Amino acid sequence: MVTASDFRNGVTIEVDGKVCQVIEFQHVKPGKGAAFVRTKLKDIINGGVIETTYRPTEKFPQAHIERKDMQYLYNDGDLYNFMDTESYEQIAVNQDIVGDSMKFVKENEMCKVNSYNGSVFAIEPPLFVELEITETEPGFKGDTATGATKPATVETGAQVSVPLFVNQGDVIKIDTRTGEYLSRV
Repeated sequence: MVTASDFRNGVTIEVDGKVCQVIEFQHVKPGKGAAFVRTKLKDIINGGVIETTYRPTEKFPQAHIERKDMQYLYNDGDLYNFMDTESYEQIAVNQDIVGDSMKFVKENEMCKVNSYNGSVFAIEPPLFVELEITETEPGFKGDTATGATKPATVETGAQVSVPLFVNQGDVIKIDTRTGEYLSRV
């Protein structure tokens, strides 16, 4: 059990049946009245943010989130299949849970699978991936001072904006958090 006075950034707790992570907290001791803890909690499952206050003596059960490195095997319709590289156990995760997080991930790459009480709620792709461009307009050298970009399709089928000098067949580095082009490899 965690009391409100023990809140620290990053602590995960259960509040009203929801799994929340403390983003911000502030202990407030007004001149008149009882002390309280002003908090900002992020619902880990659906991503919503809750701002609320608690008495310092209120207790909450601590939620243990398991983050496991797993290898992405293949996509089978609406299911994405992952394998634990230590136990060789395979799990299938529904498209609704995965969302857009796998659009830059190739087969056989490592991802973090986040679960709570045995149920998977999120997939974290690697921060940076290197992918080959399968389709884009021909590139040309010259006026790049403007920072002009063009659309390109990478080998996973995702669309990325790349500089004009990048050609089809080039391998590029992409930040999976923002979907932005970083550099040529």
